[in-house]
Amino acid sequence: MAGNRPSIRAVFTNLQAPMPLRHKAWLLIRNNWIKIRTGSTCCGHYGEPGC
Repeated sequence: MAGNRPSIRAVFTNLQAPMPLRHKAWLLIRNNWIKIRTGSTCCGHYGEPGC
């Protein structure tokens, strides 16, 4: 399972997306909640904060 996790570099790259901080925070929470709820390592929204 550890081999399927995104790299730390990808996490920080996704957080640098040009969008308002409020929207970025919402996506971070939403996408991480999806990953927790499904037990997956990816939320399915590639390139978004939290994925």
